[in-house]
Amino acid sequence: MRMTERRSQGSYDRECVRCPRLAQFLAATRAGHPDYWAKPVPSFGAADPRILIVGLAPGMHGANRTGRPFTGDHAGILLYHTLHEFGLASQPQGASADDGLTLRNARIANAVKCLPPGNKPLPQEIRSCNAYLASEISTLPQVRVYLALGRVAHDAVLMAKGVKRSEYVFGHAREHALPGEVVLLDSYHCSRYNTSTRRLTPQMFKDVVGRACVLARVSHV
Repeated sequence: MRMTERRSQGSYDRECVRCPRLAQFLAATRAGHPDYWAKPVPSFGAADPRILIVGLAPGMHGANRTGRPFTGDHAGILLYHTLHEFGLASQPQGASADDGLTLRNARIANAVKCLPPGNKPLPQEIRSCNAYLASEISTLPQVRVYLALGRVAHDAVLMAKGVKRSEYVFGHAREHALPGEVVLLDSYHCSRYNTSTRRLTPQMFKDVVGRACVLARVSHV
């Protein structure tokens, strides 16, 4: 069993089927790709992080295939390269779950742990899965910064923290002081669409991750 799966049962359930549409889609995916992970994807990274990075959901041929967030597809290229540049990742690429990559002072979770059709989870699915994120957040008291990759992740963190979303408007590089002396820091998601259209450039993302390190008081080693 992977270390990331040895969290409390409240923060991860490999056999979760609480969202019928997602469970059915994963079953069909396993049938079509028997070598894929095609189950809820556990979080990955340090057990006592200062920075919790929250993404949207597993990608079909990325985390859904490899079983590790942002691993094996385009979305992880910019993420892991930037984390490595700031000393948060042991290597600049993440190709497979057994490639030796480790994270320091950072951990990666998703707003939704199962692959959604069209990469678009329904509002009810986001709410249903939020219990896992809330449970995980409750076990990570060292976190000083929540780095939300996209609006869905931004809203998921606020829901998990039990604060009103209307009081914290998403915006790239926007900082939100949350109760408990923690900060929610927003970024556009590092998806292929955002990077290819240059809505999110490498420098923009580097600036946000650098700011997360400053706010979390994480040194660059």
